[in-house]
Amino acid sequence: MKHTIIIGNGISGVTAARHIRKLSDQKITIISAETEYFFSRTALMYVYMGHMKFEHTQPYEPWFWEKNNISLKKAYVKQIDTDAKTLHLSENETLKYDTLIIATGSKPNKFGWPGQDLLGVTGLYHKQDLENVEKYAPNNKVCKKAVIVGGGLIGIELAEMLSARGIPVTFLVREKSFWNGVLPDGESQMINRHIKNHHIDLRLGFNLKEIKSDDNGKVKSIVITETGEEIPCNLVGLTAGVSPNIDFIKESNIELGRGVKVNRFLETSAKDVYAIGDCAEQRDGGIGERRPIEAVWYTGRMMGETVAQTICGNRLEYKPGHWFNSAKFLDIEYQTYGWVFSKPRENEAHFHWKHEDDTKCITVCYSTVTNKFLGINTFGIRMRHEVFDKWLTEERDVDYVMANLAVANFDPELFKHYEKDILAAFKKNLIEA
Repeated sequence: MKHTIIIGNGISGVTAARHIRKLSDQKITIISAETEYFFSRTALMYVYMGHMKFEHTQPYEPWFWEKNNISLKKAYVKQIDTDAKTLHLSENETLKYDTLIIATGSKPNKFGWPGQDLLGVTGLYHKQDLENVEKYAPNNKVCKKAVIVGGGLIGIELAEMLSARGIPVTFLVREKSFWNGVLPDGESQMINRHIKNHHIDLRLGFNLKEIKSDDNGKVKSIVITETGEEIPCNLVGLTAGVSPNIDFIKESNIELGRGVKVNRFLETSAKDVYAIGDCAEQRDGGIGERRPIEAVWYTGRMMGETVAQTICGNRLEYKPGHWFNSAKFLDIEYQTYGWVFSKPRENEAHFHWKHEDDTKCITVCYSTVTNKFLGINTFGIRMRHEVFDKWLTEERDVDYVMANLAVANFDPELFKHYEKDILAAFKKNLIEA
C-alpha cells in the first residue's frame, strides 16, 4: 500500500492528510515534534488571556485520527534521504515513504542578538512559546516588565496578551511607524495612536542591541542600540517576523532558497517530494503580485487541498486567487482584499477615509489610467470576502465599488454604517483632485 508521510501537523499538513483520505485509502502518517494533535496557532493568545483552554484549540477530537486511519507520530525528523525514500528520526529510528509532504511551517527570526537564547526570551508561534510566556509572565508580580522586539502581527498579539494580565509592555519597532512596510501612512499612524492609547510604550525607530542576563541565565534587561538605554524586564518577545523551518533539510539534495523551492504544482526538485505552507517557496517567484513565500493560514490550507489532488492522481496547479487577509490590532479588526501597497505604485492612486473617532478607516487603491478597482484595506468596518472577490474578478471600476460599498458591509443591521460618509468624501476628493 502506498505510504504518504507528512512532516508537520499545522493547517497545511493536516488539510493535505484529510483530503488525501477523502480521495484514497493509502497509508497516511503525520509527524510532528511539537504536539501530538493539530491545534489552531491563531488561538494561542486566547488561551493565555483565559478565553479558552488549550484543548479547545484542537479542531478535531482525538478519536478523529483513528476513525479516519491517519497515523500520528510525535518525533523529530533529523534527515531526509530522497534516494532511499527514508526519513531518519531522532532515537535512530527510520521511516520509509512513497510520497513525502514537507509542511514544517515557520520559526521566529533571530538575528544574532547577544542573549537571544536566554531563559525568558520567546516568540509566539509554537505551543512551547505559549508555555514560556505562561512560565515567565504569569502575572505582573512575577513579570514586572516585558519588552517586545519587532512590529508585526505577532508582536501586537503578544502586546495584547501581556497587557491583558496587567504587565507593562515596551514595544520596540525599528520602523518609523508601525507596520509601515505594509500599511499606507494614514493607517499606520492610526495604529500608532491606538497602541499608545492602550498604555503600551511604543518606541518607533529603535533597535535591540542586546539582552542581558542575571546570575541564573534569565533575562534581566535589554539595551537599545540608538540610545544605549537599558530597560529592566523579565520577558523578551522576539517577534521580528518568521522564516521557513527548513534547517533539517539542508543536508538533503532538495533544492532550497529561503524556503523549500516548489513549482506551481508544489513539487520540489526531488521525485515524489512536495512542500506546502509557510516553508514552501515558489521557484519562479510569487504568483501574480504574491510573494514567493506566504506565511498565511488560508494559503496553507489551499496548498494542502491542492497537493492532495495531485498525489491522488489529479495533477492540479496551485491557484490561490485574489489576495486577502485579516488580523486584529488590539480591538480593531483589519481586512484587506486585492492589492493596497504602502505607497501607490505607478499609475495608481489611494483614497483614504478615517472616522473622527480614530478607530475606523479605509484605503482604496485604483488605477489612474483605467479607473479599475485594485484593492481595499478596512479597519474597524467588517466587509464581505465574497463580494470583493467577485468585484475583483469582474474588474469593476472604483466608482462602482464606492457606490456599492453597503453591499459589501458585513455588520449586522443594528451597527452603524459609514458608506454615505465614505462616498461623499470620495466624491469630494475627486473634485478637489
